[in-house]
Amino acid sequence: MLIDDPGPPPRRPAPAERADVSPEWVEAQRGTEARTNRPLVAALWVLCGLALLAVALWPLRILPGLLALVAVLGCLVVAVPVTVALLQSRRVIAERLAAERARLEAERRAAEGELRRRQEEHALEHTAWRARRRAFEAQPRWYGLKVPEDTGAVLVAGGGDAGWSALLTTVGASRVGSGGDVTVLDLSGRAVAGDLAALVRRAGIAPRIWVLPADLPRMNLGIGLEPDQRARTLAAVAAAFDPKADTEANVELLGAVLEVLGPDAGTDALLAGLRALALPEEDAEGALPDLLTAEQRARIRERCGTDRERVERAWELEGHLAPFEGVGARAEAEPYAQVKIIATDRAAGGVAARAYGTYTAAALCRLLEMRGAAADGRWGRTIMVCGADALSGADLDRLIAAAAAAGTGLVLFFPEADDEVMARLERDDVFPVLMRQPAGRPAARLAEWLGDAPELPLHRLTEVIGEALDGTVADSYVEDVHPGTAATAPVAVRNAASSIPPLDLARHLRDATSWGRATAQAAQMDEADAARPGAGARPHRIDAHGLRTLPPTAMLVPGPDGPVAADANPGILTLPATTLATVEEGPPAPPPEPDADGPAPNLGPPPERLDWRTEPEVHH
Repeated sequence: MLIDDPGPPPRRPAPAERADVSPEWVEAQRGTEARTNRPLVAALWVLCGLALLAVALWPLRILPGLLALVAVLGCLVVAVPVTVALLQSRRVIAERLAAERARLEAERRAAEGELRRRQEEHALEHTAWRARRRAFEAQPRWYGLKVPEDTGAVLVAGGGDAGWSALLTTVGASRVGSGGDVTVLDLSGRAVAGDLAALVRRAGIAPRIWVLPADLPRMNLGIGLEPDQRARTLAAVAAAFDPKADTEANVELLGAVLEVLGPDAGTDALLAGLRALALPEEDAEGALPDLLTAEQRARIRERCGTDRERVERAWELEGHLAPFEGVGARAEAEPYAQVKIIATDRAAGGVAARAYGTYTAAALCRLLEMRGAAADGRWGRTIMVCGADALSGADLDRLIAAAAAAGTGLVLFFPEADDEVMARLERDDVFPVLMRQPAGRPAARLAEWLGDAPELPLHRLTEVIGEALDGTVADSYVEDVHPGTAATAPVAVRNAASSIPPLDLARHLRDATSWGRATAQAAQMDEADAARPGAGARPHRIDAHGLRTLPPTAMLVPGPDGPVAADANPGILTLPATTLATVEEGPPAPPPEPDADGPAPNLGPPPERLDWRTEPEVHH
């Protein structure tokens, strides 16, 4: 998440309560006035009483008229200033009340001006927040991972069937989507490229699938090579059966036989030539099938010699190469296939799978040497080998060198980090990808190699989808080679390599692969639970135990500051928050600056509603 969550929107400033002169304050002022004027009021009443008494005594002849008049005038003289004082006190109270109302009105106008200024500031803040919110919601959650240009091969250590299936489909979808050529050599004994085959078939691309040994007669790989190249390919197969065999001597012997038979000779004719060399001359004519003439048998004996060492070597080679007798026997000219899958049947056994894999890898090496550098740049052609531990170290080195010289991307899948894998991880031209380890020893070895790696965040989708589809890889490609009557949407088959638009590729991934369907369902649940505490990513410790408990599709790849967690799940390409650009290539655009003249001030959520049960605060 390159853009942080802006949080809740700024709250709209609320106007203050309208303040007025408090009745209690007015009563208090009047009470103070009454207490202050109480002596004057009493004096005024006394004067009034004296004046009335003087007026009442005059008719009774008790008080003379002159004295009564003097008394009334005296009371009047004293009452006038007292009355004036009382009136002045009343005027002072009225002026004080008017001044208080004027002060409160001035404060109200000032508060309204401050409120207007705060609302204008809030409008700018809300506009900026809205821009940050849009950028936060629109930013990608998943970024692409690209292999460095100077990488000779990608080495995947661990993962299992589900992890390999996910990574194969992801890499294959990326390459096919850009019009690249993909070749998969599956030596795992399971149909780990089944989802990739379903994807490309849905996209209108007819994959070519060979399952060995059943499809050896249909396979044209390794056929039509020069005698020396063909001899080296078959010698590599013999070395797979007998690692101690003299490979150069085998190449010399096979090359000599092919030189006699000619470049168009099949593997059955080559095996017949080896038998002719191994059998005595008197037994060869009746024991051999009608593949060689007497002249060819004589020329083979003359060219190769009949000493004991050559005879024994011919017998050994004939025994090792016998399973390949029918290779290419029924091969026909087939159109170009953008996606090719060559797999071994697990029922054939480990030794046979090693031999078939060695033959295929050696034949691919010869083809790469013949093709030369690719015109469309590195990774335009990609070879992925699942179960690369079945190949010898020398075969792997030749394949890596040939792929590097031809500008072809190479991905090698190993089930665990053994000694050979650890030695290859140290190479500078290898891009390491670490996945779930099956046992404690390789996990401990990798943990020691990583050092003090920090905890890395793993997304909920990585955990949920990987565990849900773990163990769902099919056992064979029978349905892919010979499709049944399952209903599929009609698509136009194309043989020429061409790119697939990203939206179409995402749609095909969602419709044709189990990864796409599971990711679409889990993404809906994840959006519904996004506000739940603990949702999103959680830290995963990278130690021996953490490497053994990684989700099936989780990967650890090198980053500028240490290991980085990635996900091989191809269904992530169907999510709207996914981009094929890397983090470095696609930084988010900064939020736009707010327009001071644009938005209205009345924005944002309203202030909290006042509780009518509480007495409002009154200012005075």
